[in-house]
Amino acid sequence: MNDLPHLRTRVRLVLVAAAFAAPMVVACLLYYGGWRPQAVHPHGELVTPPHPIADVELAALDGGAVRFNSFQHRWLLLYFSAGECTSVCERALYEIQQLIATLGRDAGRVRGAIVVTDTPALDMLRYQLKDYPNVIALVGVAANVARLAREFQSSVGSAPAGLHRVYVVDPLGNFMMSYPADADPSGMRKDLAQLLRVSQVG
Repeated sequence: MNDLPHLRTRVRLVLVAAAFAAPMVVACLLYYGGWRPQAVHPHGELVTPPHPIADVELAALDGGAVRFNSFQHRWLLLYFSAGECTSVCERALYEIQQLIATLGRDAGRVRGAIVVTDTPALDMLRYQLKDYPNVIALVGVAANVARLAREFQSSVGSAPAGLHRVYVVDPLGNFMMSYPADADPSGMRKDLAQLLRVSQVG
């Protein structure tokens, strides 16, 4: 009878050891059986390493001054366009608007912006932007707009240069990724959802 407590103790120790070892055993079996975790491949072009964007003074369409670093603390989807927003530009605005809208409760963590590289057609742009409440238009003196554009240098060139790209800036103000304007919106959404899920800021 005195051996019963010792037996129970041994059984508990064996169960604890088995519980601890089981994940390692399963991992070894899966590994040597040829299974590998699926790699995560972003759908956009990553900027390695991400680099901070200089604080440039711009303006909203109503004339109010806007500094670029005022967008910090949120993720920013940025697009460069002439004041005459053509079909490619409008598609980019639509995708940005829809992308933010589909994020649900995380929508407030993301902002869209279009930087206007010239200003002759601002009246038409104001009219177009009524359909895109998640996107703000920014204008500025030519030197400041050109300086900001140079900040988005990547392996595919720099904005605006007719490249029609959507640029992703993180909540700390770092340029980290870009997409062609005609990129698959579902891929963009998956990337952004993943970034929001793992981000500790914004």
